[in-house]
Amino acid sequence: EEKTSSVGTAPSRPNIVILFADDLGYGDLGSYGHPYNSTPNLDALAREGQRWTDFYVAAPVCSPSRGALMTGQLPNRSGLYGRQLPVLHPNDSAGIPERELTMAEALKAQGYRTAIIGKWHLGDAPDTLPTRHGFDYWFGLPYSNDMDWVGHLTVDELLALAAQGKNEAVAQEIASRYPKYRDPKIEYWNVPLLRSRRSDDGYTDELVERPADQHTLTRRYTEEAERFIREAGDQPFLLYLPYTMPHTALFRSKEFVGRSLGGRYGDVIEEIDWSVGEIRRVLEQEGLHEQTLVFFSSDNGPWLAMQRDAGSAGLLSNGKGTTFEGGLRVPGIFWWPGTVKPSVVHDIGSTLDVFATALSLAGAPPVAGIDGMDLSATLKKGEPSPRDSIAYYRSGELQAFRKGLYKIRLVSEGAYGLPPKRTVHETPQLFHLGQDPGEKFDIAAEQPEVVSDLQAAVAAHQAGMDSREPIFDSRLKRLSAN
Repeated sequence: EEKTSSVGTAPSRPNIVILFADDLGYGDLGSYGHPYNSTPNLDALAREGQRWTDFYVAAPVCSPSRGALMTGQLPNRSGLYGRQLPVLHPNDSAGIPERELTMAEALKAQGYRTAIIGKWHLGDAPDTLPTRHGFDYWFGLPYSNDMDWVGHLTVDELLALAAQGKNEAVAQEIASRYPKYRDPKIEYWNVPLLRSRRSDDGYTDELVERPADQHTLTRRYTEEAERFIREAGDQPFLLYLPYTMPHTALFRSKEFVGRSLGGRYGDVIEEIDWSVGEIRRVLEQEGLHEQTLVFFSSDNGPWLAMQRDAGSAGLLSNGKGTTFEGGLRVPGIFWWPGTVKPSVVHDIGSTLDVFATALSLAGAPPVAGIDGMDLSATLKKGEPSPRDSIAYYRSGELQAFRKGLYKIRLVSEGAYGLPPKRTVHETPQLFHLGQDPGEKFDIAAEQPEVVSDLQAAVAAHQAGMDSREPIFDSRLKRLSAN
């Protein structure tokens, strides 16, 4: 029995389109200061809508960040994180727990059609697929495009070596993969492209191709999204389009090879921008643009270990995997012609807030006990953001906390073999992100009263955080049992 709702006419219940890039950095768009990447379509959305300068994700890596977007909950609260395994891997039994309400389920209950076109990365077992969590339709990859290595050790074999303390062998295996990123070929990764539908009769899941032809993924995602929009009819819809790119390995269609000054990475960014322009064009052709909120962001910062094949966090420090600004601060663009007035917002926002905001716009009652906040008054009326703080978690550990323009750092730690080495700060570091967005100048000694204030905020946050067991680590339990 489909739950429908007669909350109002379409304009009062907007369509929601979420365009979510993978590993795109804070500094990768022209509208966020990149000198070369040509991103005219995204820059137009930023100019005509709200461009947020202080927008964050809830985790600096893929799966926990996406889980937070879908549930509006910090990963520790939902359990969608790992202390030892930061993300989900192929052939995992774990996924979003049944107890968690997703954005797709909540909007479906309001009569929305729901589709995800792109990368899921919240489980690849049948009962963890997106169609089991509120989406009517899915076309895309179940996990990252560089998983399922061909001719290399599986993740379980790697974990077994690590468990035996064979760290040298693990390091050699990882090192042997890097040259393949530099000159990627489709046959290096046996990644499946799937299509799944939900109907009153149950679910149909089909394998479209394996390995996925990654050259054409961005184009095919765009075509699938356009088809979904054109079939909308009078029913409001949620379209979630998590691009596979620009996560390495980098692939683009032949029309984009050599288009940019930025090599393979720049080409990929320009193809994503082309895709965004196509989505906008179809919304306008169908007369839906004034009743559609389009949101663009990224799941975390740039994967700097990939060197020239990585993006840029601009003037922010470090990148993916870390709790420096470059790991969690991302572009945040909201476009809704006639409703969202053009402006630049310096308040704090988070991908956690998209769920609560979408529900509010759909006229649904708020969900209790989530971390996300409703940004609709900021979008519609330009009111201040209700959010004044950000908790920076990495693998379940709170490493930093921001309140207003001040950020306190409890732990410094690089990622993917890059500096800095892990340091637990006995005296927390303090940064003023207005004067020092690059986190270069520790002012804790100058402003001990601000440190005390933020320490109290950290204590209050931790007192309200009932951390669940890390779901992603269940794979290790299964391995040790075998």
